[in-house]
Amino acid sequence: MELKYLIGDAANPIHKPTIIAHCCNDIGGWGRGFVLALSKKYPKAEISYRDWFKTGTPVLGDVQFVQVTDDICVANMIGQHDVKWNKHIPPIRYGSLNQCFEQVYEKAHDEKLTVSMPRLGAALAGGSWYEVEKIIKLQMTVDSYIYTLEQQKNEWPGTIYSAD
Repeated sequence: MELKYLIGDAANPIHKPTIIAHCCNDIGGWGRGFVLALSKKYPKAEISYRDWFKTGTPVLGDVQFVQVTDDICVANMIGQHDVKWNKHIPPIRYGSLNQCFEQVYEKAHDEKLTVSMPRLGAALAGGSWYEVEKIIKLQMTVDSYIYTLEQQKNEWPGTIYSAD
């Protein structure tokens, strides 16, 4: 199994069948960052997330799997507490994200899927990509692809992007 970095849009993964994993908050907010691309391409991912909060109370560490096409499943992972920093504490919750990835990789392994994602948790959630990457590598059981948009690749110096 490999972790590869690609230039492109995680909402448009090239290796399928796949799970598109992304980090969500625990208050039902959806409207900034990567979810905008998801909503545009797969409205069912947003609708399901919003319904999840209407019918239950997702907590940190929960994952909602939403089948959006025959070969793409979106994993709405609750790995962020609220959307605001609390003094010097960012919204990201690494322990919860670890729980989420454990579930995502179990499903991916069992169903012979790849996992695709943006550099989640490192922008609006205020986390360190290097910490998130450690969690991914700890839980990874299948080939995984991290997507970076062309216009953002210079924000990640030293990254070696794969041709595929």
